[in-house]
Amino acid sequence: SPDEGWQVYTSAQAPDGKCLCTAVIPVQGTCSRDLRSHQLRQLMEKVQNISQSMEVLDLRTYRDLQYVRNTESLMKGLDSRLKVAAESQRSLNAKSFQELKDKMTELLPLLPVLDQYKSDTRLIVHLKEEVRNLSGSLLAIQEEMGAYDYEELQQRVLMLEARLHACMQKLGCGKLTGVSNPITIRASGSRFGSWMTDTMTPSADSRVWYMDGYYKGRRVLEFRTLNDFVTGQNFVQHLLPHPWAGTGHVVFNGSLYYNKYQSNIAVKYHFRSRSVLVQRSLAGAGYNNTFPYSWGGFSDIDFMVDESGLWAVYTTNQNAGNIVVSRVDPQTLEVLRSWDTGYPKRSAGESFMICGTLYVTNSHLAGAKIYFAYYTNTSSYEYTDIPFHNQYSHISMLDYNPRERVLYTWNNGHQVIYNVTLFHVIKTSGE
Repeated sequence: SPDEGWQVYTSAQAPDGKCLCTAVIPVQGTCSRDLRSHQLRQLMEKVQNISQSMEVLDLRTYRDLQYVRNTESLMKGLDSRLKVAAESQRSLNAKSFQELKDKMTELLPLLPVLDQYKSDTRLIVHLKEEVRNLSGSLLAIQEEMGAYDYEELQQRVLMLEARLHACMQKLGCGKLTGVSNPITIRASGSRFGSWMTDTMTPSADSRVWYMDGYYKGRRVLEFRTLNDFVTGQNFVQHLLPHPWAGTGHVVFNGSLYYNKYQSNIAVKYHFRSRSVLVQRSLAGAGYNNTFPYSWGGFSDIDFMVDESGLWAVYTTNQNAGNIVVSRVDPQTLEVLRSWDTGYPKRSAGESFMICGTLYVTNSHLAGAKIYFAYYTNTSSYEYTDIPFHNQYSHISMLDYNPRERVLYTWNNGHQVIYNVTLFHVIKTSGE
């Protein structure tokens, strides 16, 4: 079902013979959210808890048994003295009575041990009931799963997921037709900021970069994994030599591309060498809140990466404040080609590139939609109506990651991702 992340769409054949199909990448970690996987994980946790309880119980029982054995001789001695006292009460003088009291005092620590035994007995009854319930649950899952061994089933799911991801990569580019509900990864930082993963490196590299604030900032946090980012642990700090402006930064092939504060200069900062490799002015590009998005925040220049490479989105006086889309050489930061979209940048909430197409939201506030699309391959545009749930009502950063096929968003102090639905036209091998 869609709740589990899997979405299957029908295919059709167009009049010209092309095969048309829609492919949707599943939400990451689909297998981990599978109902049976969740049930089995809970059962495994219960088994682990029971095992730990049994170990503690065994250790405590062994310790208490040793104590009972040590007090066995005292109990026998006391028993014989009590028998003598009962048979001949006359012999029970003050001295012998004191000795009996002393013996009883030595046995007093035995009482809490016996109380513990009673408690352990109740625990054993509880553990037996838990084991009985676990057995019933496991049998039910086994019957539901049929002949498949769970480990085998999980491996099959992982293999299918890998094949699906590989298939998506082969599909290449497509037209955006839908955006999923937002998935909140973390709530941190100020109202404005930027966060991202590398748009090009292999999937094994899962580092996350975090830049809080929209101007004059220099501190970039690099987290080792997404899980470290969620927990706020295992990060290193990069201190940029030049402060940034806006939130339109992007990480591409190990380097950060950003707009230098109070200028239209693009900067390429290399994380491994911790140095600026190149910087270049975007000729005529507005800066310092001359042509920002509707939310402001010095968002004049917005860097993006899609399947075809690095882009810069900005505007100039020559273009009368309309959005300009430029292909940029990632090595030299030279502008290779530019397009005038005709869309006023101050009316745009945010924008992002997918497969050479610029998609623009009509607002950064609640009720936003993906409202406008400009196609660089045909130099044409259209108005769209793609629902886009702006959960926290103030988007200050929106970027597409072609490696993961998701949108990264900074929304009012929340770091959020969206899955995207792309429509693909696939040519047959004969064409």
